[in-house]
Amino acid sequence: MTDGACGHLIELRVHRVAQLFHTLDPFPFRERDLDKEAEEFIVGWARELPGDRSIKIVVHAPESEIQTSAASELSEAFNRYFSEHALTIQREIKELFRVGRRSLAIGITILIICLVSAHFAGKDLIDSPFRRLVEESFLILGWVANWRPLEIFLYDWLPLARRRDLYRRLSSATVELKAYDN
Repeated sequence: MTDGACGHLIELRVHRVAQLFHTLDPFPFRERDLDKEAEEFIVGWARELPGDRSIKIVVHAPESEIQTSAASELSEAFNRYFSEHALTIQREIKELFRVGRRSLAIGITILIICLVSAHFAGKDLIDSPFRRLVEESFLILGWVANWRPLEIFLYDWLPLARRRDLYRRLSSATVELKAYDN
C-alpha cells in the first residue's frame, strides 16, 4: 500500500485476472464473487486507510492477461461486488434497528410494569424487612429489560455502519490494470 496522487493505493499482483474471483461461481465474469482471499486482502488494506480520500486499486498482471475480456470488466466487477456488500450491510443495519425498536417497546413496557409493581410492593410491604429488596428487584429487572435495545442503539450499529461505508468506498475505487514482465 502506498499513497497515490488520487488517494490511497492498494496494489495486488496476480498471474491471472481470474484468480481474483471465486472459481466455482457460474455467473459471467462481471457478476462473479471475489475470491475470499482477494476480498480479505483488499478489505484488510482498505480498513487500515484513513477515510478522508479515495481508494485506487492497482492490479499487476502479465501483459497477456491485460488484453482479456475479464480484465476489461475488472473495474465493473469490483464495483458491483462491493456495492452489493454495502447494500447487504445496509439491510442488516435496518433489521438491527427494527429489532432494536421492538426490543425497546418491550423493554419500556416491562420497565413501566416493574416501576408500578415496585411502588405497590413498597406500599403493601411497609412493615416487612424484604420491602427494600422487592422494590430494588423490580427496578433492576425493569432496567435490565432495556439493556439490549440500548446496546443496539448505542453500540451495535457502529461497526456495521463502518463496514458499510468501507464497502461503499471500495465500490467507488478506481481500478487500474498494469502489466508486468513474466
